[in-house]
Amino acid sequence: MIRSRSLILVLCCVAVVLISGCGDSQKVNDLKAQNRIQQQRIEGLENELGLCSGQLQQKTQELESISGKTGVDMDAKDAMIAALEADIQKKKALIAQMQTQLLQGGTPLPAEMNVLLQDFAKTSDMVDFDAATGMLKFKSDLLFDSGSDNVKAGAAESIKALAGIMNTDEGRTFDVVVVGHTDDMPIKKASTLKNHPTNWHLSVHRAISVERMLDGNGIAPERMAVKGYGEYRPVEPNKAGKKGNAANRRVEIFIIPGSA
Repeated sequence: MIRSRSLILVLCCVAVVLISGCGDSQKVNDLKAQNRIQQQRIEGLENELGLCSGQLQQKTQELESISGKTGVDMDAKDAMIAALEADIQKKKALIAQMQTQLLQGGTPLPAEMNVLLQDFAKTSDMVDFDAATGMLKFKSDLLFDSGSDNVKAGAAESIKALAGIMNTDEGRTFDVVVVGHTDDMPIKKASTLKNHPTNWHLSVHRAISVERMLDGNGIAPERMAVKGYGEYRPVEPNKAGKKGNAANRRVEIFIIPGSA
């Protein structure tokens, strides 16, 4: 009787281990499937973007050709120009929408990662976390001095803490995309212009600085990508003559399913 009970206990333990293993395996498979879907979506959007950009170029050339013609009925010419201009604006809007989709292709993360990143954001006044897109938003004014791409010493601790999360068992299956943004205030200081000729340069250089710090804290380079949008993706209207808008000076970090 004792042997039978022992055998049952052993079998139950084995069953628990197998079920737990199956659960972990299912999570990995779900992440792989999510990554494949995400990659297919990105590839489809990139193809559509390329096609739409080609059509935009063709319409622009048609508009320039018509505008330069003489001896054409003016009413007909104006109507054709108006139609082409309207089509061009639609194409531009579609391209902008697809570019936004490519950037904000994040998806909700597993519960374990959500908890880790939400707790991380609560410990820092420079970070917001959006669970719907798996995106962390760092305030550039707290990350960098004005016109600089050198990460402040205080901010370095937050980036180090994020690297620690990304290297946990829960975080290792994810990659990181670092995206820099600025406001619309032009760079005028000569010493700044030397290193960052435009806001676009500054946004990219800041993203690279964050990527390098994550790299230095143990995240493999092949798990990371950087982007910079300069002043062209504001989240709030810039205030003319009032130093832009601090909300637009930011570094966004998207946590996405790993490509490995």
